Amino acid sequence: MALQQRQWGTTPSISWTLPTEKEIAQDKELTDELKRQGQYEAPGETEKKQQLLIQLQKIAVEFVKHVCRKINLPQSIINSAGGKIFTYGSYRLGAYAPGSDIDTLVVAPRHVNREDFFEHMPSILEKMLPPGAIEEMKPVPEAYVPIIKLMISGTDIDLNFTRLAVSSVPWDLDVKDTNLLRGLDDRELRALNGPRVADELLQLVPQKKTFRTALRAIKLWAQRRAVYGNIVGFPGGVAWGMLVARVCQLYPQATGSVIVMKFFRIIGRWNWPQPILLKESEDHPIQARVWNPRLYPTDKYHLMPIITPAYPAMCATHNIGPTTKKIIIQELERGGDITDKISFGRLQWKDLFTKHTYFTKDYKYYLSIISGSTSKDAQASWSGFVESKVRLLVQALEGQGTIGVARLFNKGFAREHRCNDEDEIEAVLRGDMQYQATNVKTETTDTINDPLHNAIAQGNADATAVADGSGEIARNGVEPHAFYTTTYYVGIELAQDSTKKLDVSAESRDWKDQQCRTANFEEGRNYLNIAATRNYDLPLDVFASGEERPTRAKKKLPPKKTSITSQKRNLSASGMEVWRDATIAKQSRSPLTVTEVGLLTDLPCRTFPRHRTK
Repeated sequence: MALQQRQWGTTPSISWTLPTEKEIAQDKELTDELKRQGQYEAPGETEKKQQLLIQLQKIAVEFVKHVCRKINLPQSIINSAGGKIFTYGSYRLGAYAPGSDIDTLVVAPRHVNREDFFEHMPSILEKMLPPGAIEEMKPVPEAYVPIIKLMISGTDIDLNFTRLAVSSVPWDLDVKDTNLLRGLDDRELRALNGPRVADELLQLVPQKKTFRTALRAIKLWAQRRAVYGNIVGFPGGVAWGMLVARVCQLYPQATGSVIVMKFFRIIGRWNWPQPILLKESEDHPIQARVWNPRLYPTDKYHLMPIITPAYPAMCATHNIGPTTKKIIIQELERGGDITDKISFGRLQWKDLFTKHTYFTKDYKYYLSIISGSTSKDAQASWSGFVESKVRLLVQALEGQGTIGVARLFNKGFAREHRCNDEDEIEAVLRGDMQYQATNVKTETTDTINDPLHNAIAQGNADATAVADGSGEIARNGVEPHAFYTTTYYVGIELAQDSTKKLDVSAESRDWKDQQCRTANFEEGRNYLNIAATRNYDLPLDVFASGEERPTRAKKKLPPKKTSITSQKRNLSASGMEVWRDATIAKQSRSPLTVTEVGLLTDLPCRTFPRHRTK
């Protein structure tokens, strides 16, 4: 059905043309491919989530009433206090994959606070949900936005909390009402921003079904190409959603497949830093800080600004740096080339979703940023803090004239090791895998989805507030103790006019020392090191099934000269040749051999407080 023509967004649409039969067929092919790629969940799972949200709504109302009774409010106020559950993120946008978590927000009236949320909500959840339904419950009171991480009957729930400066929260509360923002502090504004942005975004696209199909495709593409994740300098899910929404506004009657094809060319050739806006910015009497490069100098340095549509407008991509911008544009160009060929029938949609080659082909040299702790809880906190700061190291490396590209991989690799003493810990921090626990699978940080790690990595929690889970490393002769590490990889590409040798020791040491001087670091519990690694020395667990680790190229040796008769014994006869070969073989296995790596880090393994400083 044709839409009534109107202006969507800040500029007129490019085309109102109705889809052709070919475009409709290509849209079906795209949907079928997304289903083959596992991007749609079964109807039964969708119904299960909807029923769970109905239960959580009842629990939210009971939680508010419970707190009201505790503080002895009149019954009339208790009856009208209300309470409401809002969803946001991928679930609210309708572009989520099976197994995705549901971001939810409990909104309460002014007489309920965050302390009440953590004191009373867990027990009310256990009381009102069926016995055994709660498989995991992990409160994170340190988070800037309060959160309880839940696993309920196989569904991940992130339960957040905020309160409004109102006496009651009715069931039909419209979160888009800007008057609700009055009297809120920054923390409460930030919590409410999630559902407000999601609701505004859905209101600003011409066809929700088209938007959701295209967004599923773009998110899958971004994840497969490792250009997904706000913390490490790439757009996150909401930012990719706003980009897709802008293209939908330009082609209001297009199919999802056409939106995807137009997406790569329009966004890939966008005149950055001109911002992506879905609507004109609005003013409001509460005078909250909004994105405005004319007023705020820091906003001028955003390289690819994508601005949220809900007041107060914010830049969702402030973490993008020169390297990540370059990578994003390269990937958009590649995606455009592939979709052009799909349009002409020379490729299929599955070719768009081919996995990245970050570890298999893209780089010869890597920096391994290895954080470690003697307990799992301490590592969740410490690794989250380190993840939030790795971008600063990349920025320092980008300032080196000899580096062409310094690309941080968008996931960390969490491993567990068994160490007897500090020497074995040092070996682990140099990248040695011989102490890795064979019965514990390596996981990436996005798969673990630890709420404390995520909150600290996003800058939304106090990393020093960690449960006491420290463990002393066992000494020789005692059962080895678990040692936990999270490694982030930075792929290094030398500039075309640079020499083969690259010294990043100053940048690495300065960054490392800065992190280990903070209150987040505790000597004896937390560790940090940076190791230079060649592609053929990368751990096997960074490669997916079917991928091959790069091999070391064999050097061509000059032909041996035939020796003239000599009375002296040769090296082989003396036994020295065997010793020499063994020494070289031992050196070649080390990822820190400077002559092999071509990268100089000059970083001892020990943590900063053990360094002597002037």
